[in-house]
Amino acid sequence: MARTTRTAGTTRTVSARAVAAAGAVVVLVAGLSACGASAGDDTDPDHRSFGLQSRTLTIDSDDSALEIVAADKNPAGKIEVTRWFQGSVVVGKEPRATWSMRDDRLVLRLKCSGFVVDCSAKHRIEVPRGVTVKVQDDDGSVRAHGFRDPLNIRTGDGSVRVTDTTGPLNIRTGDGSVRVTDTTGPLRMRTGDGSIRADVSSRDVRTRTSDGSVRLELGAVPDRVESRSGDGSVTIALPKATYRVTTETGDGGVNVSVPRDESSSHVVSAHTGDGKVTVRTAN
Repeated sequence: MARTTRTAGTTRTVSARAVAAAGAVVVLVAGLSACGASAGDDTDPDHRSFGLQSRTLTIDSDDSALEIVAADKNPAGKIEVTRWFQGSVVVGKEPRATWSMRDDRLVLRLKCSGFVVDCSAKHRIEVPRGVTVKVQDDDGSVRAHGFRDPLNIRTGDGSVRVTDTTGPLNIRTGDGSVRVTDTTGPLRMRTGDGSIRADVSSRDVRTRTSDGSVRLELGAVPDRVESRSGDGSVTIALPKATYRVTTETGDGGVNVSVPRDESSSHVVSAHTGDGKVTVRTAN
C-alpha cells in the first residue's frame, strides 16, 4: 500500500508540473501572438525631419529594410524619414530605435532585448532632388526609385531593387539578388551570392556575380556591356545592331545570334566559369 501511495503522489506531482508547464507554454504562445500582431501591424509609425547641409546624403543602417525615394515635393535641404517596427518581441522591453543626422550622415539603429523573435524595422526616406545618395545597409533589403542624381547602394545581406533612375547607379551586395528596371544612366551591379536581372536602356552596363545567373535586357543600343559570373548562366538581349562580341565559359554552351563585326563600336563581353552564355537580339 505504501508503494502505491507514493506512486499516486508522484503521479499527482508530475501531473501538476505538466499542467503548469502547459500553462506556461500557452501563456508564451499567447504572448507571442499578441506581441507579434501588434508589432507587425504598426499603424502609428514614427516620423522625423532632418536638415541636409550639402548635396550628398549618406544613409547608414544596421538592420532595416529601406525604401528611398527622390521626392519632388521635398524642399531643398530637408530629409523626411518614416519608421515602422516590423519585428516580434515576446518578453522584454520594446525595441530601442535611434536615428540621427551628423555631417550629412543619417544613422539608423535598432536594438532589441529579451526574448526576440524578429528585431527589424522599415524606413522610408524621402530625399529632395539634386542630392547624391550613398547607402550602407548591413542587413536588410533596399528599394529605391525616382533618382536623377548618382545613387550608390551597398548592403551586406539583402536584396536590392531599383527603378526609374537616370543618373549613375552603382549597386553592390554581399548576399542578395539585384533587380533594376527603367534605368538609363551608367550601371554597375555586383553581388557575391545572388542573381542579377536588369531591363534598362543604359549605354554602359557592367555586372559581376560570384555565384548567380545574369540576365540583361537592353532597350537601347549600348556602347559597352561587360558581364561576368563565377557560377551561373549569362544572357544578354540587345537591340538590332552590329556588335563586337567576346564570350567565354568554363563549362557550358555559347550561343551568339546578334550580327557581329570586329570593328563595331558597340562592345559586348560575356564570361562565366560554369554556365551557358547567350547573346541574342531582343524580342
